[in-house]
Amino acid sequence: MTSPRLRVGVIFGGRSVEHEVSLVSARAVIANLSPGRFEIVPIGITKEGRWVTASDPQVLLQGGPGAGGLTERRLAGLAGARAAALTGDPAERGLIMRASPSVGSLQSGNRPIDVVFPLVHGPLGEDGTIQGLLELAGIPYVGAGVAASAIGMDKALMKEIFRARGLPVTPHLVLLRARVRQDAAGAAQEALATLHLPVFVKPANGGSSVGVFKVKRAEDLAAALGKASAFDRKVIVEEGVDAREVECAVLGNDDPETSVVGEIVSSREFYDYEAKYIDDRSELIVPAELTQAQTAQVKRLAAEAFRALDAAGMARVDFFVRRSDGAVILNEVNTIPGFTPVSMYPRLWAASGVPFPDLVEKLIALALERNRDRDESTRSLGSEGGGSGA
Repeated sequence: MTSPRLRVGVIFGGRSVEHEVSLVSARAVIANLSPGRFEIVPIGITKEGRWVTASDPQVLLQGGPGAGGLTERRLAGLAGARAAALTGDPAERGLIMRASPSVGSLQSGNRPIDVVFPLVHGPLGEDGTIQGLLELAGIPYVGAGVAASAIGMDKALMKEIFRARGLPVTPHLVLLRARVRQDAAGAAQEALATLHLPVFVKPANGGSSVGVFKVKRAEDLAAALGKASAFDRKVIVEEGVDAREVECAVLGNDDPETSVVGEIVSSREFYDYEAKYIDDRSELIVPAELTQAQTAQVKRLAAEAFRALDAAGMARVDFFVRRSDGAVILNEVNTIPGFTPVSMYPRLWAASGVPFPDLVEKLIALALERNRDRDESTRSLGSEGGGSGA
């Protein structure tokens, strides 16, 4: 008797500026999940925040950067797509339900979904929000938990943790949006008092280099702060580094593995959204041409950064290699890296001997492993009884 296929819910779309990229990532992951082993349940989130599903994943997954994404207007014209309630009675086929006080399920049709593969990049998806929802429902999911996801999205908090762990980061300053709006010129002067030009101004919570500005002249800094603050309540100003940009992929839970190292040669002044997804002239060099010592340091720091956040499953860790002395500087960790056909994360693992289909299967296995650890903790808490309330 053959065992039933594992039902995998793939969540994509969302309300962030990376919506269209998420659709491309989801298409690639679904295409690389073996239909003989997995049953795919597509779960789209429109740009307006509505959750939808369909019997055919391709109904929801059309388009990419510049194509408009999954919107309420487009949804109205999609035959075969239906709105899915976030919670509901099983008889009403609610999308996510709590089956009992100790057992959760993500419901689609008459069978629960076994594991979720979240591919919502950026805020309201990569930042612990979806992870928290799945935790409450007791549903296994791929990738980092709530705390690691939230910190991984917040570059200001992330850098503080790295600095506390003695990991090398660039000099930087964090400014609140309220401070910028009250006195942008004063905020700019505060940054210039401690940082050297050029600087990069970016929203603390964001991705795909959206809302990021390179500032070379002091008189341009206040305007850049104002623009970046439109994307988040915290703005981070980082001292620019004349450096090569390299990346390393991490795979695992408590004992993570690292991939070969890759280098990005941007077609533009820095690796912004256009260079990543629109302009095809950027180069991804795998493996990067580094010294043996530099490669070893990148891989070591990638694993240390992963552990510092208590990440799980997957992460892409980005670095600068300073041109003047070859020093390796940690930039950031991405807990839901891109899975598009040209994304660095799957390319790095392919070059390390783990092709795309094997990679997604490994990530699902890691999600189930991590969930068993969570279940053990939950049982232990339940067996103690009582509580902290008065």
